[in-house]
Amino acid sequence: MVAKRDHALAQQAVTALFERDQASQALGMKIMAVKPGYARVAMRVRADMLNGHDTCHGGLIFSLADTAFAFACNSRNDAAVAAACQINYLKPGREGDMLEAEAVERIVAGRSGFYDVSVSNQSGELLALFRGQSHRLKQEVIK
Repeated sequence: MVAKRDHALAQQAVTALFERDQASQALGMKIMAVKPGYARVAMRVRADMLNGHDTCHGGLIFSLADTAFAFACNSRNDAAVAAACQINYLKPGREGDMLEAEAVERIVAGRSGFYDVSVSNQSGELLALFRGQSHRLKQEVIK
């Protein structure tokens, strides 16, 4: 019963956060899966997301990974913000690609948490690896 309650709370917290997240909505991001300490978010690469090399702008891939990270670290209804993030780009995204960012909680210690996020395309090719450190605030996402 506790696991079901935790899963429901994760869904509610992430939904509330997403409803207030105009940037992620404007980029067309969609929540694919959520559970405590985990989130998977998708985004289709549009023509207006391409850089001068005709590939997906790295900042937008970062935004997708950062959104999945944010949802994972807020999924326990403890409000958290990014303290540090790093990304490594492995392959480019192309127009029309459906990108998915999968964020996994690695450890929470005190008010800090560490999360790994992988960004892949629709073929399962790994495009980027992101690591984020969260800082938990003394408040809840939903009251």
